[in-house]
Amino acid sequence: MPRENAAASGPGSRLVHAAVTRQARLRPGATALVEGSARIPYRTLDHAADAYAAELQELGVRPGHLVPVGLPRGARLIAVLLAVLKCGAGYAVLDPAQPSFRRRETVSRLGSPVMVASGPQSDEGPAAGRRTRVWTPPAGTLEEAAAHRGRAVGLEVDDSSTAAVFFTSGTSGPPKAVLSPHAATTRLFADRPLAGLGPGRTMAQAAPGSWDAFSLEVWGPLTTGGTCALAAPDQLLPDDLRRLREESGVDTLWLTSAVFNLFVDEDIEAFSGLRTVLTGGETLSPPHVRSFLARHPGITLVNGYGPVESCVFATTRTIRPGDCDLPNGIPIGTPVPGTDVHLVNGEIWVTGEGLAHGYLADPAATRAAFTTLTLEGRPQRAYRTGDRGEFDRHGVLHFLGRADRQVKIAGHRLEPAGIESVARTVPGIRHCHVLPVPARETGPGAAGAAPDHLALFYTSWSSDLTAAVIRRSLADRLPRYSVPAAVYRVPYLPVTANGKVDPAALLSTLTAARSPS
Repeated sequence: MPRENAAASGPGSRLVHAAVTRQARLRPGATALVEGSARIPYRTLDHAADAYAAELQELGVRPGHLVPVGLPRGARLIAVLLAVLKCGAGYAVLDPAQPSFRRRETVSRLGSPVMVASGPQSDEGPAAGRRTRVWTPPAGTLEEAAAHRGRAVGLEVDDSSTAAVFFTSGTSGPPKAVLSPHAATTRLFADRPLAGLGPGRTMAQAAPGSWDAFSLEVWGPLTTGGTCALAAPDQLLPDDLRRLREESGVDTLWLTSAVFNLFVDEDIEAFSGLRTVLTGGETLSPPHVRSFLARHPGITLVNGYGPVESCVFATTRTIRPGDCDLPNGIPIGTPVPGTDVHLVNGEIWVTGEGLAHGYLADPAATRAAFTTLTLEGRPQRAYRTGDRGEFDRHGVLHFLGRADRQVKIAGHRLEPAGIESVARTVPGIRHCHVLPVPARETGPGAAGAAPDHLALFYTSWSSDLTAAVIRRSLADRLPRYSVPAAVYRVPYLPVTANGKVDPAALLSTLTAARSPS
């Protein structure tokens, strides 16, 4: 006989929705979500999700289905995602920034008989080449939905079932769809929750639902009894953070390292009043971290490292002022619960409960990235990150760059990330990025052209910092062949939608970038 998944949940439950339901029973009147002036209690959120789940099951949503959800950020979106999970299915939040043809491809790949959209005229379903029914949540508040609470049929699912589908950036083709199980999320929040989570804490929600950072911002608070405050649909800016702090009580924030740097440069006072800031996604900038710690010594700053294939974080590090002076940059820390990291020929491999099942409908890519590591005579499934690292004598992991960023120029193997690490120590450099550049006669955009030199792109507030000064400083600390042949000052470093430096966009500015004399 099937059991009711929510009712069977207990303190040790590893299902995302069961953990939220448990919080609803422990503190039914506590605020789960803040959306504008609305305060939505746990009871209302859970009961509304029950109502939606009953409707989705009537439409045929079953365990194992991967349901595309095309709703904007908001309380209704989160209730619908809970409903999908209560059906035993997994969800995939569609990225509204993607072109419509890409969203249609995604719906087709997911293969669900039902998709959720804001209206029946959604352009994702019809092009899927199959019968995909579009369900729109009833108009009205979650309180109204909760009042018509349905009774979802209990279904057997466990923590290895896929809970969410996350998408990589897809800068070189269609995004990979990463199948992430319940345990990958709940391992982060169950036994030793990350800093900034738990009852009495409020976290901002600004990341797109297609990112794994969404799990941190939503399920982190909701599975631990905290509050999730929903930001406006647009990108979070310093003034938005101030409003969230003043109006919603936000005290915990996640920012990619590039956006963190922007906040520090443009409005470091915007962090005032926060208790915890988590950052990561790319190598942290010691000058920016140093400035933050000096101005906000009472705020806990955490460096989080981890590929989406290990859901949010594999390691974390509470940053100390002395970390900014370490030769290999700010450490990425020690493993989070349910996770282990290993070095295999200098490459970081991840094992444990955080691992994704693989990539949807891409067995070749799955086989290439996920492998087996034998530990103490026992085989364990592992993910090869492609990142290089080393442990210090205290067992703390340090990031040494991407293995796949290594380039060979004039017979020398060069590591751009290592050069960037040194360049960040040059006084006056705010941001920098090193790229291999094709031969000049072929032009920077020539397809397939082999690189013949490295270029350093940087931003600075100092008019005295010149290319010659930078190259002399680098020559004092790097082998001659590692010093970039060209140095370009740019107004800013362009980033992808995921908040990481966009190499293609940066190279496209090459002809416009000016090199100081």
